[in-house]
Amino acid sequence: MKGIAGESGETSNEATPVNSNINGVAILEFILRFLAAGGTLGSAMAMGTTEETVPLFPQSILLNAKYSDLPMFTFFVIANSVACAYLVFSLPLSFYYIIRRAAKHSRIVLVTFDTAMLGLVTAGASAATSIVYLAHKGNVNANWLSICQQLDSFCERTSGSLISSFASAFLLMLIIISSAIAISLS
Repeated sequence: MKGIAGESGETSNEATPVNSNINGVAILEFILRFLAAGGTLGSAMAMGTTEETVPLFPQSILLNAKYSDLPMFTFFVIANSVACAYLVFSLPLSFYYIIRRAAKHSRIVLVTFDTAMLGLVTAGASAATSIVYLAHKGNVNANWLSICQQLDSFCERTSGSLISSFASAFLLMLIIISSAIAISLS
């Protein structure tokens, strides 16, 4: 008789495959948000604390390089900081999606903001990448010399910061994809 009662429309307390899929996607999204927030925070902190001073000629001229000397690096730090703040503030809502699976409308709004943050992080990383490339390679046509032979620590920190930022952009892409999957399942 119990099998017949379940067939006539009564609901059971067991999780359906669709609900468990949505829950799994929501947990994955929460973890990805947490990792992306850490990546953007680390990237902004690494770039924001980058500074190196080296003597250019035997103790007569000091060459000082810091992130705030270049507007592209400043934009990079601001873009990653804004994205980090957004990701941290969206964590409680992402946790809410683990508990309540059928929140479709607010998830659509969150995907829209996720896409905007992806654009912001990518723009900041792309702007900073051009400067880091010039620091490493220089430009013979414009008589810009490579500065990374003199400023090793500065170049290493900026390069590491860029890697972290692009990894965070990739995580944001995965967040958008997982959110789209969760919307389609709900």
